[in-house]
Amino acid sequence: MKSRMEQANTRVRKYTVIAGLLMLSLNLDAQTLSLDSVLHVVDRQNPMLQTYRNRARAMDIYSSGSKSLMAPEVGGGLWMFPYVRQDDRMTDTRQIMLSISQTFTNPTKLKARQRYMASQARIEHASERVAFNELRSQAKLAYYRWHVFEQRKQVLQESEEILNLMIQVNQLRFPYNQSKLSSIYKAEARLHEIKNMQLMNDTEIHHQMTELAQLMNLSGEVTFLIDTTSVSVNRVYAHVDTTLLAASRSDIHQLDYTIEAMRLNQQVEQTQTKPDFNLSFNHMISVGQGMPDQFMLLGMVTIPIAPWSSKMFRANQQGMSHEIESMKSERKAILNEVQGMTRNMVTEISSLKQQLSNLQTKIIPALRKNYELLFQAYEENKEELPMVIEGWEALNMMQLQYFDTLNTYYEMIVRYEKEIER
Repeated sequence: MKSRMEQANTRVRKYTVIAGLLMLSLNLDAQTLSLDSVLHVVDRQNPMLQTYRNRARAMDIYSSGSKSLMAPEVGGGLWMFPYVRQDDRMTDTRQIMLSISQTFTNPTKLKARQRYMASQARIEHASERVAFNELRSQAKLAYYRWHVFEQRKQVLQESEEILNLMIQVNQLRFPYNQSKLSSIYKAEARLHEIKNMQLMNDTEIHHQMTELAQLMNLSGEVTFLIDTTSVSVNRVYAHVDTTLLAASRSDIHQLDYTIEAMRLNQQVEQTQTKPDFNLSFNHMISVGQGMPDQFMLLGMVTIPIAPWSSKMFRANQQGMSHEIESMKSERKAILNEVQGMTRNMVTEISSLKQQLSNLQTKIIPALRKNYELLFQAYEENKEELPMVIEGWEALNMMQLQYFDTLNTYYEMIVRYEKEIER
């Protein structure tokens, strides 16, 4: 029995190597990417993240020009020209005026506006990290699923070898009335079920590769492999407090920057009480001989504290104070909710980890031993093939359940890491 099982395992390994060589021969450009490499490419090439980066650059540029003064005004025209013709006894008052004026915005206002514009860039950078956290979770999930499907593929190939061996042995015994034709058909039906599973498994692998390529912004013609030898998960903390979450979560950083931007906008509104200045110079050139050339120099200052003009920015300040308090409450609610969610996730992750350990070290080895004993008894004509098939089905079903549980475990890990921003 052991020699036959070893032969079957040898065939599985041989076919796996042949399949790998064929894949490499068909696509010489295929590369093996680690999870860190995939995440790095997603971070640098995903178009959605580029959108946020361009917005942040735009805000930085806007901020650099926010301290500029208003453009000067230059004008000219006729000054003190009468509507009716003047006689010789009247003084000729006709003049041509040239004018230039400049408004000087209060420097305090300009500085406050620049700080506010710079804060908008920080919000966009934080929004980029929020989007990357979502994309990173999608990439991790696709990578882990691909890893599970690769392991599942090996088990399905092993099952195909086992069923082929059963059918060959049964066909050899059938002419000597040592087996039943119905048993052969039953084994062949199970073999075709395995082939269907292999087809669906390969489809899932292709789906995960396509999703990763899309996240990395690669063309559809590019193919690659994943490094199944180095797949691991990060440490799961038994307890996560709100301080750790506030320091690690990008959406909390985004809220903090938004609150800071709102405070800076409040300061912008407060500076509206500061006066602005205007300087105007006018030069009058006499047309006739009756008037000398003249000039006029005026300085103007705004009075923003007038009751009819100060009501708006005072109301804006009060409204922003309430918005800030609202965002503070939202921040606290998010942290409390996430803290409770992570506690439940840690419990589920621990349970799934124990289930995987039981399946891997106790349940599957026991079912494998049961199948091997049944097959040994079948070789000695002490057992019928349907019983051997039932033993194999129990083993195969539990192996597939192990991969389903492993997939659920990886999904829970990805959700956990997404919540604590790993």
